[in-house]
Amino acid sequence: MKKILLYALMIAGIGCLASCKSGGKPSADAGTNKEASPAPAEAQFPFPDIPTVLTEPDERKDFLIAHYWDNFNFSDTTLLQNRNITEQGFVNHISLLADGQTPEDKIEESIGNLCTHMEKQEPARKVFMQLFDDYLYNPNSPLYNEALYIIYLKRMLQSPALDEARKSSLDFKLKLASRNLPGAKASDFTYYLPNGQARTLQETNVKNNRLLLVFYDPECPGCHEIMQEMIHDTALADAVGTGQLTVLAIYTEGNPEAWENDLSSIPSGWLAGTDREAIKLGALYDLKAMPSLYLLDGEKCVLLKDAPYSRIRAELGL
Repeated sequence: MKKILLYALMIAGIGCLASCKSGGKPSADAGTNKEASPAPAEAQFPFPDIPTVLTEPDERKDFLIAHYWDNFNFSDTTLLQNRNITEQGFVNHISLLADGQTPEDKIEESIGNLCTHMEKQEPARKVFMQLFDDYLYNPNSPLYNEALYIIYLKRMLQSPALDEARKSSLDFKLKLASRNLPGAKASDFTYYLPNGQARTLQETNVKNNRLLLVFYDPECPGCHEIMQEMIHDTALADAVGTGQLTVLAIYTEGNPEAWENDLSSIPSGWLAGTDREAIKLGALYDLKAMPSLYLLDGEKCVLLKDAPYSRIRAELGL
């Protein structure tokens, strides 16, 4: 991915990025070679011209995010497939909205404006809906952001351009994304220990008010890599051993033999169980990538949802 433009630079001079030409002195031999012709200018994202009367950074940013897509030709299929313009433009737009300083009403307005533009053209709608999925809903994306994704889903559920089948799919995603958000009580479920004893999440005893909930699949290569990192993390092992943390690893798939064969790899200090596919069948958690890590407190309230292990470690001070 190309480097994301810093919004401060965009606010300061975005209006002239696509139109300003170099104002430097011509080279010494300029005009002496009449056969030479300048290289064609590389296409640029058509940023809006910010009015010169807007001089404050916040004013310029507000105008930019409100009019970001005004000059973009959503009917140009060639432009839509140009990743350097369309995809990078989308990335820069989302980066502006995800800076942690933009009010929610302005975020909703900006995403709504993009949706209003792109939903009118089927090719554009297909491209941008995929971009929203790839960048905001994929946990491996550097821009993964369920809060923005939820705003997008709510807006598209109001779209007159989508049929009921497509809206049903978006509504299902919205319900999943809206569950187990930070600050909310984690969805309860029953799991079974290796000896067959049944227990619920809410009944699970938690040491030091911190529970690391791990949903995993030993047959998933990507899951195996992260699980091995956790299993061999001495700082995590020390935290569990000294009672600073409880780890609960839940197998969510439908191959009991694979789970049983893998139990020996789970550290003895962890709790290990299988939900017998209840979580997937009930859509209790959004398990779009494995392992899926949740950090809970002792009351089973969510502190971190589907977070990278590096963020879990940082939150725990490991």
